Amino acid sequence: MKHLFFFCGHAGTGKTTLAKRLFAPLMRETYEPFCLLDKDTLYGAYSAAAIGALTGDPHDRDSPLFIQHLRDPEYRSLVDTAAENLALGVSVVVVAPLSREVRERRLFDRAWLGIGDDVTIRVVWVHVGENVARERIAARANPNDAYKLAHWDDYRQRLFFPDDALAADLQMFDNTAATADDEARLLARLVAHT
Repeated sequence: MKHLFFFCGHAGTGKTTLAKRLFAPLMRETYEPFCLLDKDTLYGAYSAAAIGALTGDPHDRDSPLFIQHLRDPEYRSLVDTAAENLALGVSVVVVAPLSREVRERRLFDRAWLGIGDDVTIRVVWVHVGENVARERIAARANPNDAYKLAHWDDYRQRLFFPDDALAADLQMFDNTAATADDEARLLARLVAHT
């Protein structure tokens, strides 16, 4: 059985760090080879060059122009890369915000994902409070976050928290002050019945 694990959530939630910490344990528990597909690693430099050519600011990755013209192709390519790996027999960990796709339940739509019934899907929604996220974003001082911080009131309008019905299909993970035990419990949920 192949596995597709999504680690999703808004900026500053620690989804990348969490995914990397669980990567080796996921391989050990499933006895499967995995690849890690982090959206920022795969498309960050390309997107910076593209938006920089359009606006003069390579860090303008939360602007309306970026969201309207570059966001969806980035995510489509990310999902297509995951599907290619799965078709080759390699399980995948995907790290990306994917908030719109979570909200619209696309990450459970096998046709949209381009995968068959032989793939187990798990979606982790990593979350922290808005103030914690903003503090973490400011502390990491990544130039790609400058637009978010400068336009926080606009950015926060795009933030959402899954309602109870949606959360029931997700692996919810509060990463505010998560412990090794919390991560071990998440790992157990991810590999249960796979």
